[in-house]
Amino acid sequence: MNRLILAHDLGTSGNKATLFSEEGELIASCSHAYDTFYGPGGVAEQNAEDWWDAVRISTRTLLEGQEPDRVAAIAFSGQMMGCLCVDREGRPLRKHMLYCDQRSVEQAAVFTERGGEDEIYRITGHRASASYSATKLMWVRDNQPDIYRNTYKMLNAKDYLNFRLTGRMTSEPTDASGTNLFDLKAGAWSEQLVQAAGLDMDKLPDLIPATGVVGELTREAAEAMGLRQGIPVVAGGGDGVCAGVGAGSVAEGRTYNYLGSSSWVATSTPEPIYDAAKRTFNWAHAVPGLFHPCGTMQTAASSYAWLKSEVCLAETLRAEAEGRSPYEIMNEVAASSPPGANGLIYLPYLLGERSPRWNPLTRGGFIGLTMNTNRADIVRSVLEGVSMNLSIIIDIFRGNGAPVDDIVVIGGGAKGDLWRRIMADVYGSTILRPNFLEEATSIGAAIIAGVGSGIFADFSVVDRFFHIEDKTSPDPDNQAVYAKNKDLFERLYQAIEPVFPYF
Repeated sequence: MNRLILAHDLGTSGNKATLFSEEGELIASCSHAYDTFYGPGGVAEQNAEDWWDAVRISTRTLLEGQEPDRVAAIAFSGQMMGCLCVDREGRPLRKHMLYCDQRSVEQAAVFTERGGEDEIYRITGHRASASYSATKLMWVRDNQPDIYRNTYKMLNAKDYLNFRLTGRMTSEPTDASGTNLFDLKAGAWSEQLVQAAGLDMDKLPDLIPATGVVGELTREAAEAMGLRQGIPVVAGGGDGVCAGVGAGSVAEGRTYNYLGSSSWVATSTPEPIYDAAKRTFNWAHAVPGLFHPCGTMQTAASSYAWLKSEVCLAETLRAEAEGRSPYEIMNEVAASSPPGANGLIYLPYLLGERSPRWNPLTRGGFIGLTMNTNRADIVRSVLEGVSMNLSIIIDIFRGNGAPVDDIVVIGGGAKGDLWRRIMADVYGSTILRPNFLEEATSIGAAIIAGVGSGIFADFSVVDRFFHIEDKTSPDPDNQAVYAKNKDLFERLYQAIEPVFPYF
């Protein structure tokens, strides 16, 4: 009997349930949304019970017309860098704090002082930040002491769902590496940093491999989801790392670029990449013996979405009249401007910036506007500015010895031929477009489930799930134009950076 794998992608806006065959065929997919609660002071929270409702409902919807008894393994990809406090029975003691919850800025400063900025980066592969789990748990300790005292374990999103399915509380290295408390090289919690944070080691869950079996689906969970009892539930991984697995980054030198509202470039290496300026960071990989260096920028496709909403009103109206995507028409407009956008530079910093700037005060802008600048130049410059910012991350990897050649590009932004052409010319790499652009995270979770349950021998099975449908090689003439513009892009940023605090 052909076996099926159930993958759940527990994201920040909802849960996506996907069913794959062991041959790598996508059988079905559906989603169920849940709310995020925002508040003053950087509050961003979700109700963990909403996750369980989404998983339960989406699984039942997904299985309509299928044969549930064929499901042979389950795994989650999940949003990372959160903090859910649960009691000994696994009951949430408060709402989950998301990665974007920024209440713990003061705790991050204390943690940095006690742990040492360089030492934290060396041990964890990450800067100390309010974005990570450690300072969120410190905030709970300082502001909600009763909840902290009653916390049995701090869990991330997919770890809580694994508990709901199996009754066991565990985590694994990919999510652990998003806490600021994980020793990347040792593959274990860092007693040194837990002590520096003033936290209790016993509140951190036991770690098993990403491919480790957490347990079997309980009778109660099976009835709720419409599945049979006893299906192995594999630990799974954080969404960023699962996306890397699904994009084929499962061996040294396999690099990919996710191009969505935000964007990141990541690769696979046998050792972490420690950048002297701490511009990039490192995840633990789901593949044993590998690490997953990464650099993330804030506003990639969301820069293009802003342009559509605020500037390209004519293109949007035309798209409605013609029944087409506004972005398709914007791409046609941008294509009429030459490489370099007639000297117009766009700084893509609409929400501050993470990699490579790490400056929340950074602002965006168009520089080089003249009376000869036209609409096409403006549209094209946005695509080029995002690409140039991402190219700095790629150059950091190359400068630290990582072989970055061909780059797989995934995410909604990868649909446009023009943007892939610009990326090829700016990056100096052949850009590979796979058959799946928005399923990589689910594919990664499915592969982890298959390897962990014994359905697959190893991670090379990724080639069964996706194949390359299009290749875009760099044009030498365009590369020469962008080499000059990349230098100007960097010089402009450095020149303007001192005035950002005044905005």
